[in-house]
Amino acid sequence: MEKWSPVLVVVLGSLVIAAIIGTALASEDAGNETLGDLQKFSSKEEIEAFLKEHARGVEHSNGYSWLPGAGGRETAMDAPAPTSAPPGQTAARDYSTTNVQVEGVDEADFLKNDGRYIYVISGESLAILEAFPAEDAKIVSETRIEGTPTALFLAGDRLVVFAAGREESMTTVKGSVAPIPVQRMVTHAYIYDIGDRSNPDLVRTQTFTGSYYNARMIGDDVYVLTQEAPLWIRDEIALPEVRTDGGEPIMPDVYRPGTPLQNYVFYTASAFSVRNDRSTPDAETFLLGYDTTLFVSQKNLYIGYRYMGAAYSGPVAATMPDYAGSREETIIHRFAIDDGRIDYQAMGRVPGHLLNQFSLDEYGENLRVATTVEGWTRERSFQYNNVYVLNPAMETIGTLEHLAPDERIYAARFVGDRLYLVTFKRVDPLFVIDLSDPKHPGILGKLKIPGYSDYLHPYDADHIIGIGKETSENTWGGVSVEGLKIALFDVSDVNNPIQVDTVVIGEPGTDSEALRDHKAFLFVKEKNLLVIPVSEIKRVENPESRYPGSYGTTTWQGAYVYSVKPEDGFTLRGTVAHAEKGSPYTWDSADAVRRSLFMDDTLYTVSHRSIVMTDLADGSRINEVFLPYRWGISPTPVPVW
Repeated sequence: MEKWSPVLVVVLGSLVIAAIIGTALASEDAGNETLGDLQKFSSKEEIEAFLKEHARGVEHSNGYSWLPGAGGRETAMDAPAPTSAPPGQTAARDYSTTNVQVEGVDEADFLKNDGRYIYVISGESLAILEAFPAEDAKIVSETRIEGTPTALFLAGDRLVVFAAGREESMTTVKGSVAPIPVQRMVTHAYIYDIGDRSNPDLVRTQTFTGSYYNARMIGDDVYVLTQEAPLWIRDEIALPEVRTDGGEPIMPDVYRPGTPLQNYVFYTASAFSVRNDRSTPDAETFLLGYDTTLFVSQKNLYIGYRYMGAAYSGPVAATMPDYAGSREETIIHRFAIDDGRIDYQAMGRVPGHLLNQFSLDEYGENLRVATTVEGWTRERSFQYNNVYVLNPAMETIGTLEHLAPDERIYAARFVGDRLYLVTFKRVDPLFVIDLSDPKHPGILGKLKIPGYSDYLHPYDADHIIGIGKETSENTWGGVSVEGLKIALFDVSDVNNPIQVDTVVIGEPGTDSEALRDHKAFLFVKEKNLLVIPVSEIKRVENPESRYPGSYGTTTWQGAYVYSVKPEDGFTLRGTVAHAEKGSPYTWDSADAVRRSLFMDDTLYTVSHRSIVMTDLADGSRINEVFLPYRWGISPTPVPVW
């Protein structure tokens, strides 16, 4: 039984690419409306002609389409932040919510809670648990979801569940003598009234053609991005559609960028109200590129994607005669969002590519961007990193380039007028970058230590938590990746950041879902609480070996629970495991903890198999509720902490 215990870039010259298209226009060009760099198609036939001429790899099909990767990092804040509970004596006084990037902009996840109930997608079902008080926790309803549920939103007594599906219909196309069957990927948004948690009432269904990509919710308005590869039925293109309750489809206007791309994907940005069942969704469709990143502030929605432009030419090319690649850029489109409306505003472009959503941030009216440039000469490859500031017209007004040559960005976090940036090759440089003057960003300080961070989270104005991997130099001069690493950095002296404390968990191969998904990271400063899901490789002595000092490895899955204070660093409060010997060691094991939350003084850890409730005061197990998706494993009581 585990007890409480204390523990504790190759320089290519100074190239600035700032070919930016200005603010949104409304004009007529050869009969087509233009919005900034985007031009609206005037007809379906024009779309078909454009794709046949410009899109690579377009295949005519019998109606099947597939898109690789479909469906599935403003100011410093503690996330999840304590939130006022719904009225009622049986609700928690405070509780955690989803760890989000921007305060006031909720992010869809498979788990939500309101201080009394937990709403979780389990297999093909939506399970609602009356989770508070923990001693009496139980499932009050299980609702089968048509399709494959992926994520949800909670807005008071309304719940939105996104589910992937496939629709088949009979379609008559030009030249055919009879209808032909067509199958198409769709995304359903099921809106439930959950005034009666024991009997959720499906009040409306929004359907979007294509695969679910990502979504945000601001107030009662949901903004969802879906994507689909161009689907050809004989010689006709199937255009994106938006439908409400199976009614007549809305055919969004379709726009294309003026910049030619290597490949084209339909992205449909849609907005709908969670509560107004009579409202009509707003939707626009855009032919954009692959490798797309979504970032949403309270006022704007940004879509960025990688673009490989033409090779450098002219005077720039003369400075690097050995350059052998094409120019790597990120194109970013800005859309104003307000009260469920989406309005295209402007387009910008910057060198390099984005790591993830945390590579983008809005501060004041400006967009800050962190990118990595990769390329090659005839003799070698190169990498370096850049930071840009773009104004509302998406014009580059601030530039800081060629950071950390031969390294790439592993983690970025904008906090107020600073950027904390982690790059890596052999050691982990943590850069503190000053953005207080958006036209002149600069490096304030940096710290080089072994290892790297994949995710950065603000502790307060003077401290940052990082989670990643430890590294060490091996005997042949390379770098070996070791166990899971958690670090606390003091950045109060911005010119000389220091590492306050670090903890390394497990042997090489130890992993955490928090490295890839920030929603798996639970930190609440007010409760001095940090919870990390861990799949651990442990080194253990082999007592059966005939050779003294013989060691082997074993596996463990659960959650590590810490206290964090700048003066003390990390203190291990305990661990939670859902089973002593459960599923095989894989990322989707039934007993691997994927999320955690708290209600008052109870910690709830969530795996595929169950939700375990642990007393934060003494580490005792209070209760365990098994979820509908059983994974074929019989319940096994496990002592914890």
